[in-house]
Amino acid sequence: MEKPLILVTNDDGITAPGLRALIKTMKTIGDVIVVAPDSPQSGMGHAITIDNTLYSKKVVIDQNEGAPEEYSCSGTPADCVKLALQEILDRRPDICVSGINHGSNASINVIYSGTMSAAIEAGIEGVPAIGFSLCDYTWEANFEPALESIKKIVEQALEHGMPNGTVLNVNIPKSDEAPKGIRVCRQARANWKEKFDKRQSPMGKNYYWLTGEFELLDKGKDTDEWALAKGYISVVPTQFDLTAHHIIPQINNWDLNGS
Repeated sequence: MEKPLILVTNDDGITAPGLRALIKTMKTIGDVIVVAPDSPQSGMGHAITIDNTLYSKKVVIDQNEGAPEEYSCSGTPADCVKLALQEILDRRPDICVSGINHGSNASINVIYSGTMSAAIEAGIEGVPAIGFSLCDYTWEANFEPALESIKKIVEQALEHGMPNGTVLNVNIPKSDEAPKGIRVCRQARANWKEKFDKRQSPMGKNYYWLTGEFELLDKGKDTDEWALAKGYISVVPTQFDLTAHHIIPQINNWDLNGS
């Protein structure tokens, strides 16, 4: 029986430790092809390259026997998935996995996430997809405790399939021990209380560093943030149809066409 073909990508760049950990785990499930950015692309959201040249080349990062084919791409995470599906792969992948991101993509962070946008791009093309993130922003983050859970989630997605229009946003608590378990959650209501650190260059020009504090506005015990705080992996089914369907009747009551 043909092994499942797994497309692996990320937003931290093709050399990121989180990507290498994900590749190692996916190799135990199926055949792996990697298409990832040649440099960090965090916070790119669903940006795509339309006014610059897009480059891709085959690279060798893992020298070990059985290493997967890997391609670096000069574009964004969404570009990587587009290029993989249209130009690089010789057959349709059975699943796309993105990550493991260095840092949380829970709650409102999903909006800005290049990791999740890569998964969403695959989902738009009808490929089952999952984004994985570890709540540790350091380059030396310890991914090992979560790898068995990641494998279980991917295996279950391959076995059961994914509903059309849906991808999974999986976040993993920072810990040197195995997670307590896995919880299917809703996205917590939260935002960033942002400010800009204004500075001046030696030439007298103003420049800015974006800073801020995460503000959790949701006290529910069924959210991703609650699960992560309690030591569980959170799994949020995420849709890319942004229509607020429940608001349509309300807007239909407006006098949009004139009395």
